[in-house]
Amino acid sequence: MAYPVRWIIIVLSFFGIADSAYLAQHTVIGSLPSCSFGTVDGCRIVAESAYSHLFGIPLGVYGVVFYGLIFVLAALSLIIFHIHITRSLRVLAVIGATASVVFICIQVFIIGALCMYCETSAILSFLILIAVWLPEHLKTYPNPPKPNIKSS
Repeated sequence: MAYPVRWIIIVLSFFGIADSAYLAQHTVIGSLPSCSFGTVDGCRIVAESAYSHLFGIPLGVYGVVFYGLIFVLAALSLIIFHIHITRSLRVLAVIGATASVVFICIQVFIIGALCMYCETSAILSFLILIAVWLPEHLKTYPNPPKPNIKSS
C-alpha cells in the first residue's frame, strides 16, 4: 500500500471516529442527534428504531471501535510494513462496507428514513475500501495488456 494512501486512510478513519462518536455520545446520554431537513427528521426516526442497537450496544459504539481499529492499523502501517497489517485493513474495510450496505438497506426498506450521519459513515467506509484496494490494483497492473492483433 502506497505511503500517501495510508495517510488518506488515517484521515478518513479520523472523520469516521468523529461521526460515530457523535452518534454514540447522543445515544449514551439519551438525547437524539439532530439533522432536520425541512419536515423530515431521519436521524431521529433511525435513532429511535429498534435497529439502532445490536446486542444492546448502540451502533455508534461499533462505529467508534471499527474506525479506531482502522486508524490504529493505518498508523501502524506507517511505521511497520507487514502484510498482515495490510490484510487486516482489507478485511476490516470489506466488513465495514458490507455492514454499511446492510444498514442502508434497513434504513431505506424497513425504517423508511435516512440518517445523514449514518450515510456519512457509509461513504467513509466505501472510501476506505477503495483506498485499501485500488492502489494495489493500479500498482500491479500499471498498463492494460495490449491485444495481439495481426494485420493481414
